[in-house]
Amino acid sequence: MLPKYHIILGFFFSLILFLIFPFIGLLGFLIIFVSSVLIDADIYLYYVFTKKNFNLINAMKYYSKKRKEVLLLPMEQRAKKQGNIRIFHGIEVLLILFLLGFFINKIFLFIFIGFSFHLFLDIVEQIHYGFRISKISLIFDFVKKINEKS
Repeated sequence: MLPKYHIILGFFFSLILFLIFPFIGLLGFLIIFVSSVLIDADIYLYYVFTKKNFNLINAMKYYSKKRKEVLLLPMEQRAKKQGNIRIFHGIEVLLILFLLGFFINKIFLFIFIGFSFHLFLDIVEQIHYGFRISKISLIFDFVKKINEKS
């Protein structure tokens, strides 16, 4: 999903949570909102690592171009396209955040909620456009990528 939609939907999701559960406070609202957007930092980090370029604008242009190319493919070919490894996009990170929130500090639960909402939106978009669902497990995605190269 494009960042602008994550920003808009993440804001309204956080606001609704804040209105329904005012005890989360302004800090909880802000952490949920920011984490629902900044989870995509892993996409930028992947770009920096592979392209050796720190320019955020170039990264956004690069991924925008790639997205348009994939959307031009027939539906059956989209599902075969392998995406990048995204270190924050997976159930493993959600599990770690949940455990940290439960045992260490509730702030991690707010991050867990923001990340979960973001991943939910990504999965809905992937199903809608016929992309391969890659947000389920970081480990599964990594193993699948290795096997496809073999």
